[in-house]
Amino acid sequence: MEEAIVMYPAPMLTHLTPMVEFAKLLLTHHPSLSIHILIATLPSQPSSTVPSTVPPSITFHYLPTVDLLPTSTDLDPLLFDVIRLRNPDVRRTLLTISNNYTLNTIIVDFFCTSAAFEVASDLNLPAYSFLPSALGAVACLLYLPTLCNKFTQSFQHLNVLLDIPGAPPIPSADMPPTTSKGNKLYDIFLDIATNLPRSTGIIVDTFEYLEPKSFKEINDGLCLPDYPTPPLYCIGPLIVNTTVDGDGVPPCIKWLDSQPSKSVVFLCFGSLGSFSVQQLKEIAVGLEKSEQRFLWIVRNPSLENQSLNIDTKMDPDLKSLLPPGFLERTKEKGLVVKSWAPQLAVLNHDSVGGFVTHCGWNSVLESVCAGVPMLAWPLYAEQRYNRVLMVEEMKIALPMVESETGFVSSTEVEKRVKKLMGSKEGDSVRERTLAMKHAAKVATSEGGSTRIALAKLVDSWKQKQLGLNRQTTT
Repeated sequence: MEEAIVMYPAPMLTHLTPMVEFAKLLLTHHPSLSIHILIATLPSQPSSTVPSTVPPSITFHYLPTVDLLPTSTDLDPLLFDVIRLRNPDVRRTLLTISNNYTLNTIIVDFFCTSAAFEVASDLNLPAYSFLPSALGAVACLLYLPTLCNKFTQSFQHLNVLLDIPGAPPIPSADMPPTTSKGNKLYDIFLDIATNLPRSTGIIVDTFEYLEPKSFKEINDGLCLPDYPTPPLYCIGPLIVNTTVDGDGVPPCIKWLDSQPSKSVVFLCFGSLGSFSVQQLKEIAVGLEKSEQRFLWIVRNPSLENQSLNIDTKMDPDLKSLLPPGFLERTKEKGLVVKSWAPQLAVLNHDSVGGFVTHCGWNSVLESVCAGVPMLAWPLYAEQRYNRVLMVEEMKIALPMVESETGFVSSTEVEKRVKKLMGSKEGDSVRERTLAMKHAAKVATSEGGSTRIALAKLVDSWKQKQLGLNRQTTT
């Protein structure tokens, strides 16, 4: 029978997209593979988030919806409830696929490891962990059980620099919130961290040259002092290949066409990034005072950030959210876009010279591959940790500095935007980011580190399958 690879992404678009791109990358270099992707969705999430154009060798399998208690309204625990409750469906789907294919391996999003590894073990199926994150964040996750044994207090209350192999010194307040004792997801993430060393291999969406310290120290076993470290495969950067042309060119791209080269600072904070009305006004004042050209994507304030009665499903009313007269006064230098813009196309436009980002890893890689330096303004999840990596280790970003409450003043916005777009520090980060852009191209070219890692990964599947075949024949 034909051999098949199964992939199981977490039910989040930011996790699904890089895994689908990974599947497409595999098929580019190994077209004989058959890849099956298991799709689990949250109750509030439509299945239309699945990419519509994929090679015929990729098959999507939609797992049945699960019944949750009416009280299950908190999205974060709900996500892991859905993953756990779908385990029987994952098992049934794998058995169904095995009727027509020889299952070679399963690649599991790290959010799903604790649950899915049980199924893989029962079926004697090699299981690899997939992490769409920085390698420095992987180092943190691997080292988390050791770190938690060292400290009895929550990291958020320590006020110390943490020494984590594979990462620069990390201020304890910048640790991912889910790694701190007392967080509602702490036990879940500690369980994920404990299960990660059980992986047959660890696959990460990054490339070696971007994070050499992390790559070396993880491989040297420093993050897992009590366990052998699974093989590490850096197969990134996984970037969606999209183009905009013809009649479908968005107005913001046409506007960028009229701007000078490298003159525009682009502000975009991801699909979940939102601010209070007060913070939006501060950003506007800071941008205006900076006198820099800008393209700013504005989303409605989230429910918890609202001081106005706003329907978050509607496009934002810019006149009510921004200072009076702001749009008129800045129309010669700036463009404010409601809700969404084609981020990758914007970053790759010649007019864009800087990117104010929430530090989501997909966005970081897109900016690196476009050679655009960043201003790091983290909002949630592991993004504060990513900022430390980007500023201190990778040196591809300058930091935005917020108050203890997370608020950023207009003065700070003005100062940091000016520094990114027109200072020696900004020039240094720009040169470094351009060097990383070149390194990413080398990594993904013939003989590059990503291509080598990909070949080693596929070879490891073949070796595992040979071993399983020998077991069945003896």
